Amino acid sequence: MAKKKKMPMAYQPLGFVLGWSSGWLAGLAFRKTWMAIRHEEDAPDALDRDRGWGEILLAAAVQGAIFAVVRSAVDRAGAKAIERSTGTWPADEKGGRD
Repeated sequence: MAKKKKMPMAYQPLGFVLGWSSGWLAGLAFRKTWMAIRHEEDAPDALDRDRGWGEILLAAAVQGAIFAVVRSAVDRAGAKAIERSTGTWPADEKGGRD
């Protein structure tokens, strides 16, 4: 059985920066997407009294999908970059988010 390699220390600060940047990028993508869908600058949130259930749930679903896709793409790109530079994948063999 091969000994498991530890995650490169370089990935920890990179992971933080990637997480922050993916959140920013996803927020920007969501605002542009909402503008294209509803032609409004501000998306509703759950406590917006003047918006209906359908609109609030649509905004939440679109936002969640965009955040998940952007985060996964950024995480994957960061992991591939670490693997190329160190030869080690920055997660356990099976991977997965906590």
